[in-house]
Amino acid sequence: MLAERYAEAARAAIDKIERTQMDNIRRAGDAIAAALANGGAFWLYRIGHGGDMDFLHRAGGLMAARSFSFRFEVSSPVPEALKGRPRPQAVDAELEAVRLAVRSSEMRSGDALMLASVSGRNRVPVELALAAREIGVAVIGLTSTEYTSRVESLHPSGRKLCDVADIVIDSCAPFGDACVEVPGYEHRALPISGLTHIAIGWMVCAAAIERMLALGKQPHIYQSVNRPGGVEYNQRAEAEYEKLGY
Repeated sequence: MLAERYAEAARAAIDKIERTQMDNIRRAGDAIAAALANGGAFWLYRIGHGGDMDFLHRAGGLMAARSFSFRFEVSSPVPEALKGRPRPQAVDAELEAVRLAVRSSEMRSGDALMLASVSGRNRVPVELALAAREIGVAVIGLTSTEYTSRVESLHPSGRKLCDVADIVIDSCAPFGDACVEVPGYEHRALPISGLTHIAIGWMVCAAAIERMLALGKQPHIYQSVNRPGGVEYNQRAEAEYEKLGY
């Protein structure tokens, strides 16, 4: 019964997205198409719990979809007696790393970035959206409007993803993300945002493809490597993509 109830909740969430979010999905597709058509790039950053990987190198997916990731490490060992010494000025290493990543990356004005935070309150997605917008990147934010309306931001600005993205798409996940009542538990089980983020992401890609074709530019799309000729097709298409950028 729980499996059927989850399927029911999933169908209801997808139906709600289609009813309420298509305008913003089309706006997001237009932003990506505008980036690609004008020599820009399309970036993805952590669509939920690693869901951005679903959009990379997938049969039927855009070759232009590229992962944006970063890691910042410093090695500066000192004895226990010297740890935590006062600094001349306060440093928020986590947020500084985000800004350094944007400044030192291939991200440029005119690009498009799609990222997600179910609650919308977490520091890194908010900082990344701010840093990207400051250099002229169109930011598409996926978040749950119900969830984010009931939590406080963890970012020092007090803002959430819905406050800093250019285009906000509601993932239609409930508060807390889990969607199925289970006897004996005080809270619901089985999260839904992973499913809705992936569905929204592909709908945005569909809108981008449609818009690109309307502009007279045919974006390159992966073919399955497990069908005859798939590997060779992708090799040829990737060579063309490297020259055109879409």
